[in-house]
Amino acid sequence: MADLKPTVTFEDTLGRLDIRLGRVLEVVPEPSAPKASYRLTVDFGKYGRRTSVGRFTRHAAEALQGKQVLGVLNFEPRPIGEVMSEVLILGVQYPGADSGEATFLTPAVEARLGSKVF
Repeated sequence: MADLKPTVTFEDTLGRLDIRLGRVLEVVPEPSAPKASYRLTVDFGKYGRRTSVGRFTRHAAEALQGKQVLGVLNFEPRPIGEVMSEVLILGVQYPGADSGEATFLTPAVEARLGSKVF
């Protein structure tokens, strides 16, 4: 089991993160980001709309719009280029792409916006 990190408790990890389900409302290229990125507007239901800048550019903007995605709502916002990214949208490495280029995580079926990951 090489490359596995040490065992941790739920309370020290996932229990501290607020990961919720949102829907991508708008996708536009973000030219001020250091690498090719999109600026996403994501609706998290009762938790509001948040902006995220992410490297999901292997997907066409139209393919991202309307998708349900998972976002970490309680990370500190951080500037990416000229935009303050308010939420981290979770993803995994896009197959065959450069490091950092991602595909988003999404549920197998439509679920209620704002639902908590557990």
